[in-house]
Amino acid sequence: MSGPPSEMTTRKVVIIGSGPAGYTAAIYAARANLAPLMFTGVQAGGQLMLTTLVENFPGFVDGALGPDLMETMRKQAERFGTDMIAEDVTAVDFSKRPFVIRSESGTYEAETVIIATGASAKMLGLPGERELTGRGVSTCATCDGFFFKDQDIMVVGGGDSAMEEALYLARLGRKVDVVHRRDTLRASKIMVERAAKNSKINFILDTVVESITDPTAGKVTGVTLRNLKTGEVTARPVDGLFVAIGHEPNTALFRGQLDLLDNGYVKVTPGTTQTSIPGVFAAGDVADFTWRQAVTAAGTGCMAALEAERYLEATPLG
Repeated sequence: MSGPPSEMTTRKVVIIGSGPAGYTAAIYAARANLAPLMFTGVQAGGQLMLTTLVENFPGFVDGALGPDLMETMRKQAERFGTDMIAEDVTAVDFSKRPFVIRSESGTYEAETVIIATGASAKMLGLPGERELTGRGVSTCATCDGFFFKDQDIMVVGGGDSAMEEALYLARLGRKVDVVHRRDTLRASKIMVERAAKNSKINFILDTVVESITDPTAGKVTGVTLRNLKTGEVTARPVDGLFVAIGHEPNTALFRGQLDLLDNGYVKVTPGTTQTSIPGVFAAGDVADFTWRQAVTAAGTGCMAALEAERYLEATPLG
């Protein structure tokens, strides 16, 4: 990974965050001779670093491992001249141009900024959960559902996202159990009705997942459930556990600097990646709470770089 550039001059484009959106933005910006500087973060690559086989990203007939796909994108961005710093950004100042970005290694200035910090899936916090992510535990049915054809699947959650996941997985799996900690679902009435009408979907309410087996086997073989009203503990065999309790956008750094939506995601002008600050753009899951796919993140990364290029041409600094 590249280190801090030797000369701390004002950069035309600074990209905060990596993953499909950040790397794609870097590729486009670098090929436009904008010499982008990217803060990849200490944990580079985004959510795909937690997945195994990715089969729905165009161009890979046999699929690609998530970390390998991110490494390929990183190398492509570097090949065209992207400088990369493997640090987290600690503070930003978007109050005036050039914008100011601070990290552990120092203070940097930018004529434009592309935010690609993504979102993090909320997890259950159970032992072995992280180790089994990509090996039976998932947060994305459209990404991983294919691997559970004709198998027993469990979805944890009670909102619209959980119902959407369950309905999608019901097309593929043998049966789908939906586990929710309350006695009523939070999802909209129409989504609940759709799920209830599906013969493959079974609801287990007033219940939480207490443990996941079997981390030592390197795959999910079952879960332990506890009924919150009766205290009864039961073991249930499952092949896949899909956690659908929401996502948290990685936007804490930008509070007070940019307009955010009520759900915490960056607010952008519809059809663009433009934020409330001219010259600051947001791409990928940090601004997208609807699709959350690698290919859509890459698409908005492309948009952000092109918009940054046009903004620089129309609004030269000084």
